[in-house]
Amino acid sequence: MGKVTAVCASPGRGTQKQNLGSGCFAVEWGMEGDAHAGRWHRQVSLLSADKIAAFNERGAGVEPGAFGENLVVEGLDFRALPVGTLLRCGEVLLEITQIGKECHSHCRIYQKMGDCIMPREGVFARVLHGGVIRVGDEMTAEARRDARPWQAAVITLSDKGARGERVDESGPAVAERLKTAGYEVVEQLLIADDAGALQKQLCRLADQRQLDLILTTGGTGFSPRDVTPEATMAVADRSAPGIAEAIRAASMAITPRAMLSRGASVIRGKTLIVNLPGSPKACMESMDAFLDVIPHGLGLLREAVSDCARS
Repeated sequence: MGKVTAVCASPGRGTQKQNLGSGCFAVEWGMEGDAHAGRWHRQVSLLSADKIAAFNERGAGVEPGAFGENLVVEGLDFRALPVGTLLRCGEVLLEITQIGKECHSHCRIYQKMGDCIMPREGVFARVLHGGVIRVGDEMTAEARRDARPWQAAVITLSDKGARGERVDESGPAVAERLKTAGYEVVEQLLIADDAGALQKQLCRLADQRQLDLILTTGGTGFSPRDVTPEATMAVADRSAPGIAEAIRAASMAITPRAMLSRGASVIRGKTLIVNLPGSPKACMESMDAFLDVIPHGLGLLREAVSDCARS
């Protein structure tokens, strides 16, 4: 249990938030009057008062809202809570959707201190039930009682697609197949065949959004620009080769050229990452090989099920 020590907002992006003492939080929007509210997953930002206090002990001298946070709460270590955690404050109910954030440009705090705590200590949430939060209100953290749907992202690797020279069909087809299977597809990305860009997105989606599944499409062949497997292996904590092997085995029954696919399947943190081929047809055939099987593996990664042998 924690206590709210500041409720902050700013009317425009790029301006420091000010402690207003209270605020009205709208469902699937965020804090009314705040520039960062909207229909996305980062509707409300939160930071632990204890982390700000420790940072100020180093001479930062920052006030609530300086890091762009909406809510400052004493007694809760937000960084230690997983995505999906519910935060209850009076009638307001929030769900944590992201841990930390990428720092695109160093802020004035970083320029002064050589450090900023928001990228690693801040969390983001969406509003499930609205209401008013005031300074002094108590906030509790609790795990969801209902089963959260599997959350996934789809990344398409295509130089021509990224340049707008070709319409991407594989990514939307993969996303639609996932939705039909009951997955919540939270992001769809189209990027060039660039190993660094792919590694960056895989790390962000696995570490900050803590997704269950990431599927990539494209970049698995023999072309010098086909670097998807190498980028995937570079961010892996553990290998999960059986899925890639199953895809190749099933595809070999359709075309012998399937042996030329270099797609990988790995685990980063609690996220499964699987490489798919570039064509819509090959993607669907590949998904036939594993989509009905992997929920058990995803449950193990979530620590929501126990491993068991076939009876």
